[in-house]
Amino acid sequence: MDITVTFRHMEPTESLRTYAEEKVSKINKYLDFPVEAHIVLTVEKFRHVADVTLSLNGTMVKGVEETEDMYSAIDQVMDKIEIQVKRLRSKERSRRVDSKKGDDALETETEGPSGPSAEEPGIMVEKLDAKPMDPEEAAMQLNMMSQDFLVFRNSRSREINVLYKRRDGNLGLIEPSA
Repeated sequence: MDITVTFRHMEPTESLRTYAEEKVSKINKYLDFPVEAHIVLTVEKFRHVADVTLSLNGTMVKGVEETEDMYSAIDQVMDKIEIQVKRLRSKERSRRVDSKKGDDALETETEGPSGPSAEEPGIMVEKLDAKPMDPEEAAMQLNMMSQDFLVFRNSRSREINVLYKRRDGNLGLIEPSA
């Protein structure tokens, strides 16, 4: 785990740095890949702000907490981060389970009477109802779904479009060319 601690408007103390690093490193028990963490500790008059940003394989997890004590701000922000990381991991696990179920179904359906063919992959045909909607509405629908793409009929152009989740966290729209 790569941890960076930044102090703003306060003296950098080693005890505060090690405390923050220990708290953030406890998140490692939920993850099985390298993580980058950036902690910003700020003091503004009587407000002590702890801002933690984690980079988890391209996904950013951020938490900010403000209290009258820096140690309690770190504790509270790490509680928030822990909840977000647990939620993220459970989503990944449910996607893995769904994809494994889909792979099992694919294997059983592609096997013909002569058995599975290792040379030629089977083509799966799925019928979809492409509901007419705006790309903005499709984006909202996609965010509520656990899938990585959504096929819909663009209500403006009446063409079939595909909206998908990109690796950088943004959404991509595929439209047919004229």
